Amino acid sequence: MSTSADTVLATLAQVAPEADLATLEPDADLRLELDLDSMDFLNFVVGIDERTGIEIPERDYPQLGTLQACVDYLTRRMAEATR
Repeated sequence: MSTSADTVLATLAQVAPEADLATLEPDADLRLELDLDSMDFLNFVVGIDERTGIEIPERDYPQLGTLQACVDYLTRRMAEATR
């Protein structure tokens, strides 16, 4: 598992501690599968920012709908930061 996936899963564990993240499919809708409301999702995004130092603008929130989408987004943003 990539560092990005580890970061996303660790952040989700803080936001939804009761969730069984081991069974979370990469393409499952995070909000539906983990029953995240708007505040939970905002806390998730803030947690990602704090763990990675990558600021995620609100316009990019729709790109973070699944575990795989989060990993892809973070990988892309980390690559952009090193250019």
